[in-house]
Amino acid sequence: MKKTLVALSSIVILAACSQPATKVVVYTKGDPKVNKDDLKISVPENGSGHNETTLQYHTGKALTMEVNSQVGKASLPVGPGGLYIINAKPDTLIGSFVLYSAPKAAQQTYTQEFIKKQIDSLQLLIEGKNISAANRNYYVLPNTVVKVTDNPDATLVGPFHKMTSIAKEGDKEPEVYRFYTINEVRETLAKLQALTVAEKQ
Repeated sequence: MKKTLVALSSIVILAACSQPATKVVVYTKGDPKVNKDDLKISVPENGSGHNETTLQYHTGKALTMEVNSQVGKASLPVGPGGLYIINAKPDTLIGSFVLYSAPKAAQQTYTQEFIKKQIDSLQLLIEGKNISAANRNYYVLPNTVVKVTDNPDATLVGPFHKMTSIAKEGDKEPEVYRFYTINEVRETLAKLQALTVAEKQ
C-alpha cells in the first residue's frame, strides 16, 4: 500500500511538472502581500519604491489573479503557459523586445536622422500607438495584465534596471524584453529632443 501511494504521488508530481509553465512577474509600488495559492496580490496604500515579484504555476489551466493596488481592484486572467506581466503600479509601463548585444558592439555615434527616428518611435509608444504583439512592444496600463511571450524562460528587464547585456547561450540570441515606466520614457524623449539640431532656414 505504501509503495502504491509513493508511486501515485510520483505520477501526480510528474504530471504537474509536465504542464506548460505560466510565469507571472508582478510590478508594484512598494512590497506587496502575495498569496500565491489563493492568487491574491495586495499592495499597501503607502507603498513606495519599485518591487518585482515572480510567481510560477504548472497547472495547465487559465488562472485569475485578484489584484488590489493603489489604483483599485482588478481580476486579471493569466495562462495557461507563457510569460505575463501584471502592472500593479500606478504608472503605465512601456516595453519591447530588445536585441541585447555586448556593450562594445553597441552603437556609439548617433546621427541626427537616427535621433529623430528614435524620437518619433518614443512619441508613438507614449501615445500607445503602433503597439502590437507582432511588433513585440507593449503598453501596460495600471492594474492590467499582458502576455509578453509564449516562452516562460524569456528575460524581463524591469523599470529602473541598468542591465545592458546578456550572454548568449551558444549561438542563440537571448529573448529579452525591456520595460520602463512612462515617466522614464518621457525623460529619455526629452534628452533626445535636446540633442536635435534645428534645421537651417
